[in-house]
Amino acid sequence: MSDKVFNILILCTGNTSRSIMAEALFNTITNGRFKAYSAGSHPTGKVNPFAIEQVSHMGYPTDNLRSKNWNEFATPDAPVMDFVITVCDNAAGEVCPVWPGQPISAHWGFEDPAAVEGTDDEKRASFKKIFHQIRTRIGIFASLPLKSLDRFSIKREMDNIGNAKVD
Repeated sequence: MSDKVFNILILCTGNTSRSIMAEALFNTITNGRFKAYSAGSHPTGKVNPFAIEQVSHMGYPTDNLRSKNWNEFATPDAPVMDFVITVCDNAAGEVCPVWPGQPISAHWGFEDPAAVEGTDDEKRASFKKIFHQIRTRIGIFASLPLKSLDRFSIKREMDNIGNAKVD
């Protein structure tokens, strides 16, 4: 793999929280190495306000964040993805479209912060925790020497990152 900018698609079922936060983090903390997109198998059409709050804290523009269907990225005119990562167990178990370019895929499961019931402060704490966990995994992935690894090695590393316990 070369020094090119890698396209990465982050998938979840509703595309409201985890995948949105991962998209923003990849586009912000990887120093331009990745161009991230997010989508869902059954998008809700709205982004969770607590997810918007988390990404806005790091200065990421939130005006264009939207809940998108993953079929947008399976068309011939869609960006060719180098990587596809599922971040929720439901999306990982679904039959995905065929992605142009045969991207390397992995599953990085995270608890659903949108499923937390309680006060706004409790919900906010859950989003902050998951945001930190996603950031940790992205930091590990972004530090890999992708240009010197073959596809099999990258896939193994992505799987290892997804299986690692992050707090």
